[in-house]
Amino acid sequence: MNNQVQIIKKQRSFSVDFKRSIVTEYESGIYSVPQLGRLHNISLSLIYGWIYRYSTLNERGTRMVERIESSEHKLKAMQKKIEDLERAVGQKQIAIDYLEKMIDLAQSELGIDIKKNFDTPQSNGLKSTVTK
Repeated sequence: MNNQVQIIKKQRSFSVDFKRSIVTEYESGIYSVPQLGRLHNISLSLIYGWIYRYSTLNERGTRMVERIESSEHKLKAMQKKIEDLERAVGQKQIAIDYLEKMIDLAQSELGIDIKKNFDTPQSNGLKSTVTK
């Protein structure tokens, strides 16, 4: 016996207030069109149509082009840059700690004072400096 099953798709209808709220979210810059599509499970073409119809920023007869570098891509790039800078700061801090430890060891074991003394006069390079 060959049973044929048909899947019936329900057509969703959206209120004008909902459509305008989606357009307002897009215009505020919080979400991009793909983010709104994923968030509300709505096709992108439907959202673009709503933007053309209900947007206060777009004029009739103009074409809206959303850049590939949307806010989502910019956010990811900034997060990566922050991670790289934090890693660099961490490496520099390790180097500073190492050098400070070496200075302390040189002073305690060898008796060499490497740290700058603030009361010594600066050298002008021509004459020997006079110590007080």
